Amino acid sequence: MDKEAKGTILAFAAALISGVAIPVNKFFVVDMNPAVFTATRALIIGLIFLAISWRSKKLTKHILKGQKWFYLVLIGLIGGGLAFLLYFQGLQITTSSRGAFLHKTLPIYTTILAFMFLKEKIPQKQLVALGMMFLGIVAIYFDKITPTNLWSNPSLGDVLVILATVLWAIENIIAKKSMINGESNFVVSAARMLIGSLFLFGVLVLVGNLNAIFSLSLVQIVNLFISTGILFGYVFCWYSSIKLINVSKAAAILLLSPVISMILGIIMFNEPTPIFQLIGSGLVLVGAYLVSKVKSEFVEGM
Repeated sequence: MDKEAKGTILAFAAALISGVAIPVNKFFVVDMNPAVFTATRALIIGLIFLAISWRSKKLTKHILKGQKWFYLVLIGLIGGGLAFLLYFQGLQITTSSRGAFLHKTLPIYTTILAFMFLKEKIPQKQLVALGMMFLGIVAIYFDKITPTNLWSNPSLGDVLVILATVLWAIENIIAKKSMINGESNFVVSAARMLIGSLFLFGVLVLVGNLNAIFSLSLVQIVNLFISTGILFGYVFCWYSSIKLINVSKAAAILLLSPVISMILGIIMFNEPTPIFQLIGSGLVLVGAYLVSKVKSEFVEGM
């Protein structure tokens, strides 16, 4: 199997895991402090990827040379810390399906940034596919819903999810640049989660909520570990995929996940499914299929 096929399969795997993760995490985070939830998961996964990097001899003293450390710190602060905090705050007060679809505006921002900073070439077919996906997302976004206990402030939640997604797009570009410069995807993953967890624990200390970690119930702890396992699978597949294919293509394939999230949201939370949301889902599916057929044109340096 060549790199293109392997990277595409890994991107689809990341999309599947992401689609399952959003409604599951919505269920877990409703009665838990989002910062505690995110910081604990990030720390556990960061330590796992650190161990993988160490055992595979990817973690060396050369990490401190040049700008590698700077890129890794940025990846951790932006993608592993602030973006996760905003995202789970937003997911707590909007529906899982809306959170999923708004999160999947990621390819729009990623493609623009990849074109500007990584000089990635964006084929016409990919632009058409992104246009279809964007129309699908717009159709869903403008379907207003009535607040309930499970989605108390959808408008604010939507804004927080969008801000988090923009930050993840920035992080993806920095991560791809780091890998172009020879960094291992395992080291990038470890930095993202470990540095992100330190940032989040710092937030807990600043707001005086660190003691919330020690008041978790047994059920919450079990939920936390389930969510951590799901996140590990996503991070592993995602960073492995963008090591092999264009980050803009991988991000576009992720647009499959909100369709999965929407179906699970209906089953788990009885979330509303307006007609425009269904139409938008269809556009996302077609667009994701088209973009999966685009061959990556690799960038070796800048």
